[in-house]
Amino acid sequence: MTSIMDEYDQVPGALEDVSNAQNSDDYQDSREKPEPEAVTELKPPMGSEDRHEEVRKQGWTDRVAIKYDEVARNEDYEWAGGASRYEWAGEEGDVGPRNEELEEQLFKNINLSRVGHRIEEYKKIQVTFESEERIYPTASWEGAKLHPVLIENLELCLYQHPTPIQCYVIPSVLSGKDVIGIAQTGSGKTGAFLIPILSQLMGKAKKLAAPRPNVSDPNFDLKTQGVRAEPLVLIVCPTRELATQIFDEARRLCYRSMLRPCVVYGGAPSRYQRDELRKGCDILIGTTGRITDFMSQPNVLSLRRVRYTVIDEADEMLQSDWEDEFKKIMSGGDVNEDEDHRYLMFSATFNKECRKLAREYLSTDHIRIRVGRPGSSHLNVSQVIHFVEDRAKKRAVFDLLLSMVPIRTLIFANNKTTVDYLDDYLYNSGLPTTSIHSDRTQREREDAIRSFKIAECPILIATGVTARGLDIANVMHVINYDLPTTTHGGITEYVHRIGRTARIGNEGIATSFYNERNEDLGPDLVKILLECKQTVPDFLEHFTPSEGKLSFDDDETEEEDNNENEDASQQEEGADNAATTEDATYVEDSLWAAPEGDPIPPPPEEAPEDTEW
Repeated sequence: MTSIMDEYDQVPGALEDVSNAQNSDDYQDSREKPEPEAVTELKPPMGSEDRHEEVRKQGWTDRVAIKYDEVARNEDYEWAGGASRYEWAGEEGDVGPRNEELEEQLFKNINLSRVGHRIEEYKKIQVTFESEERIYPTASWEGAKLHPVLIENLELCLYQHPTPIQCYVIPSVLSGKDVIGIAQTGSGKTGAFLIPILSQLMGKAKKLAAPRPNVSDPNFDLKTQGVRAEPLVLIVCPTRELATQIFDEARRLCYRSMLRPCVVYGGAPSRYQRDELRKGCDILIGTTGRITDFMSQPNVLSLRRVRYTVIDEADEMLQSDWEDEFKKIMSGGDVNEDEDHRYLMFSATFNKECRKLAREYLSTDHIRIRVGRPGSSHLNVSQVIHFVEDRAKKRAVFDLLLSMVPIRTLIFANNKTTVDYLDDYLYNSGLPTTSIHSDRTQREREDAIRSFKIAECPILIATGVTARGLDIANVMHVINYDLPTTTHGGITEYVHRIGRTARIGNEGIATSFYNERNEDLGPDLVKILLECKQTVPDFLEHFTPSEGKLSFDDDETEEEDNNENEDASQQEEGADNAATTEDATYVEDSLWAAPEGDPIPPPPEEAPEDTEW
């Protein structure tokens, strides 16, 4: 990464004269969908020969012509939800034998995300832990008393140590508490809820799970042997891409167990997903629309056995687009409402609507864990802001891409038209691009993500549909071709976008094009730059807080202020000893494993009940 940063800094005049760039008129759309049975020859636009030569000299891979008609007609298309997972009869006991071929696919793929060398930076992040009783954080997988097979799977994933959010969430879930987890992008939230849940269920599938057919039997017949899906875990998330990402992580962590993960999401054929559910499902991951569709078919899906409900990206789930369906999932159907049903909510922010939901569904003694300031970014992202007029943006992004060595790059635009336009322009300039937005069919979306993952098309242009949850290895550069507007996500959207790079201890660059249209975002943008110790460009300096102190208008601060006011009122009313009662909230606010000393207390000598293997 250092060499890439050096390359970025040493290129003379990469964007110095970008405001004077010509607004080229040589654009022509050569990526229109071809007629069936015909392949349109892609020809470079007039005047683009020089740009093609620059691209070749820089070393970018060859472009790949996207044949949309072939994608649409492919009956053997491999949907993300049909990816291989560990299947076995269960006759060997609670833990199955190794499958070296599947192990190679799950754990040794070169495109899997790996922990970066700056993972130690996470130790400096402030952690706030609120609970009615003290929960000892764990500093290692072994110290958490996890199931041995799960520890083996973590080692296969090359996960050496828990991240801060995992240090606190894992023992909290294992203690049987409802949990709210708030942490930055790329901090390991998915592992934070999957690891303890799967550890609790491993070795108990035969006891807790519904009957399931042996799908590995050569004589298995889905029509006669298919069953109703009765998952033990329900994970709800806002986007299709996030759902399939969690599914991929579940496939790895469920390896050699009897636990079978499934994923359901819109766009893909419901019949195909129904068939997967009828093979048995213990971990169900999905988007709200498709989950409620299957909930209305009680012969296909029942939630009566659910023991854990996880809401990922909780703040996004409460947007108006999902609110009605979300409420059906949380309170409708045959959801298990026994005392042993645990609720977990995760988000990068936790607004008023999230707090209302927490009070409605989570137990009163739930645990809340915050890593860093809600809504903040982290220091591993190098943020660069350039002033670029709208008319100069397309040439500016081309110059920027060629000013660096070829790396996997994610470019964000604010609308579908701009995404298509920019995709065409860069593609016709010789760059290997693909694109994704909500008007694309699900096949096209998955094809774009797949091409981006394997670096067949190492430049992905997207709308905010990929701003949350997209976790692809080696995304080293994020470009905000358009900065998000304050009416559509604002600074929160910005933080999520740049969080697609520099994940789990890796480094990355985030470059943004700014102009007068983004004035309303300026104050919040400067605060983020200052908080992350980034350079504030001259054209943004007037937004620097005059008082020299950064104050963020986030809901967590508001809630803390409200709590302080309530405590003051209690004292005025004579409740002076209210904070000394046995059920008072225990609050720990410390630097996690800070260099000057490890504040993590030793775990109890005895493992919690229900963890004897």
